Amino acid sequence: MATGLENPWGVTFLSGGRFVVTERPGRMRLVGADGKIGAPIAGLPPIAAGGQGGLLDVLADSGFERNRTLYFCFSEPDAGGSANSTALARANLSADGTRLEELKIIFSQQPKVASRAHFGCRIVEARDGTLFLTLGDRFSRKEDAQKLDNHLGKIVRIGKDGSVPKDNPFVGKARALPDIWSYGHRNGQGATLAPDGRLWMTEHGPQGGDEINIPQAGRNYGWPVITYGENYGGGKIGDGITAKEGMEQPLHYWVPSIAPSGMAFLTSDRYGAAWKGNLFVGSLKFGYLDRIELKGGKVAAEHKLLAEGRARIRDVKQGPDGLLYVLTDEADGKLLRLRPN
Repeated sequence: MATGLENPWGVTFLSGGRFVVTERPGRMRLVGADGKIGAPIAGLPPIAAGGQGGLLDVLADSGFERNRTLYFCFSEPDAGGSANSTALARANLSADGTRLEELKIIFSQQPKVASRAHFGCRIVEARDGTLFLTLGDRFSRKEDAQKLDNHLGKIVRIGKDGSVPKDNPFVGKARALPDIWSYGHRNGQGATLAPDGRLWMTEHGPQGGDEINIPQAGRNYGWPVITYGENYGGGKIGDGITAKEGMEQPLHYWVPSIAPSGMAFLTSDRYGAAWKGNLFVGSLKFGYLDRIELKGGKVAAEHKLLAEGRARIRDVKQGPDGLLYVLTDEADGKLLRLRPN
């Protein structure tokens, strides 16, 4: 569909076959149905671009045609520029598509950390209109993923105005931040709603142990106490255990790591009955799109697509037309539309 995107990270769909795409160095662009890439959209906040940080996911509100609201997440610098954290903003796209208006930061991960890694930063709108946001452990602060007084290694759930839903699991609990939905995560770079409305996510393990999880309210997903991975270069993490009472097991894990990023369920029949209901996950490390067959809620089979190109797959979405769209994370990144054979 389009080429010449610099390290694109997130894509969302507008009417008329148009797209909004983010580029990690700190640009947001409109892409036309003809593949023409527009000039950078004005009005973005300050962004700490570098390493894994920058302008990351973007999502059009379910009511975009009425309210023109976009949500986007990014690495937000502190006042001095020495530390940063994942933040979520909302803004309205101007009628001519050239600028963001009425910008508001509705969530800012605490604490800010001097790190250029593990931002998480996938946004999902739930059926009830709340927003889920995945948050990484910032690499150097993995032990904080087990503590509820911070946002590191968590998924948060907030209202579209940044408010905390009253039915969040830790509302009113001492020494716990009320916007936390689940914890014990490492670095979730893929998230989507399943056909039944539940949140699914992928997260990066260390060396091995990438996971698929179905985050439930108040549950602990174990990082870094339990993991199927090991330290980079070898050696166990913590006690080297893979299970512990009170901590959830992943639905699926990969050893070696595939570095999963971006995920989507295919609900259309555009590719035939065999693909309908499959889960699609991008691999950054090996450069393929993983088509995952599910049976009884478990992974039954995996199939590598687009493997011949070995391009880092950063995002995958099902479009309004029922087709799959993929972003490749490269200096000359591409927006791909996958046509049925």
